[in-house]
Amino acid sequence: MRPRRFAAAGPLKGRIRVPGDKSISHRSLMLSALAVGESRVTGLLEGEDVLATAAAMRAMGADIQRIGAKDGSGSEWLVHGVGVGALLQPETALDMGNSGTSTRLLMGLVASHPITACFVGDASLSKRPMKRVTDPLSLMGAEFTTSPGERLPLMLRGASPAVPIEYRLPVASAQVKSAVLLAGLNTPGITTVIEPVPTRDHSERMLKGFGAELTVEVDSDGTRTIRIRGEAELQPQRIEVPGDPSSAAFFIVAALIVPGSELVIENVGLNATRAGLIDVLRQMGGDITEQNAREVGGEPVADLLVKHSLLKGIEVDPAVVPSMVDEFPVFFVAAALAEGRTTTTGLDELRVKESDRLAVMATALTAVGARVQESEDGLIIDGTGGEALAGGNKAAIATHLDHRIAMSMAVAGLASKGGVEVDDVRPIATSFPAFEALLDGCTA
Repeated sequence: MRPRRFAAAGPLKGRIRVPGDKSISHRSLMLSALAVGESRVTGLLEGEDVLATAAAMRAMGADIQRIGAKDGSGSEWLVHGVGVGALLQPETALDMGNSGTSTRLLMGLVASHPITACFVGDASLSKRPMKRVTDPLSLMGAEFTTSPGERLPLMLRGASPAVPIEYRLPVASAQVKSAVLLAGLNTPGITTVIEPVPTRDHSERMLKGFGAELTVEVDSDGTRTIRIRGEAELQPQRIEVPGDPSSAAFFIVAALIVPGSELVIENVGLNATRAGLIDVLRQMGGDITEQNAREVGGEPVADLLVKHSLLKGIEVDPAVVPSMVDEFPVFFVAAALAEGRTTTTGLDELRVKESDRLAVMATALTAVGARVQESEDGLIIDGTGGEALAGGNKAAIATHLDHRIAMSMAVAGLASKGGVEVDDVRPIATSFPAFEALLDGCTA
């Protein structure tokens, strides 16, 4: 374990750029590996989760190489794909590390190919439920042998040919939706996903960009019906991955709650299905301004100017949960510094992330002086009105191998009197390897 204490270090200033969007990074590697020809990806998030996806696609036949950018500004990834239907039998187990996205989406890819794959993960991932994915993929003909509780390790035997299905999502989950659509790529006929509550739509955008025949219909009540025609032929692409809004979230909240801060976060992806946190923080009085708005690779992008603000507690509409589900841990930190009460509901999904994020954040924030009540599906937080949290507790905050808990409590430490000790910062590398260096740089 590598503990670290995060303490107040003055306002956040200057300009920073966060790593590439994790969701788009995963999908760009997977779809490039299924296209015939060479795809080029820049701005890829080089965290452990995405590298797990790259390793898995290599194990199934794709040629994936990382090269340095000619201008020295970063790296470029070259992917020579094998084509839809041509994935190879992996010789060893596919190690997903801590990545739930890699696991669930790759299960979808494998499900409609005539291969067998064993999926394994770390201790945290091995506690996460997979039934929500194995259920629809089983309807398509895939066979699973799982560990008790429908968890990893598991063995997947793909179907050939798979059976097209019409599947209505029982829970709002972009991962489940994407798994079924990816399975549909190599399934004869039309696979349909009905989505009562919209979730992030990166898969739909990117599948269309690669040439898949995909349609989306939206009913008057907001229900989305997504259809994909199988046995697709994907075309190689050039992809520029925008900055990850989930990574930007930590710096947005930090700049809002640390007095004197004025920070520009460049190149942030602002897909409407991912921008819920920004909308909610603005409702609370957060000063967040979009600059240089543009479109990159079919995704809306802007630079964000964030200034310290006195936030007001609100009741968060449960309808926004899918568009900020990963950002709630750091949002809870913002609520702890706001004036008045913030109430959240409809957050059942947070209990089955890398950790039970409701319980863990309630315990962590309480330990550093916040007033938090935990309910069955949310937290109720009475903020300090802008006053620094007490912090300074002797025991380190238990992060339960959850990268977002570690980063959220690091942000809490910046707005505390006594600092906040995080028990282990190593898991941060799964999604944001440069987090500590970037944080240290803009508070120097």
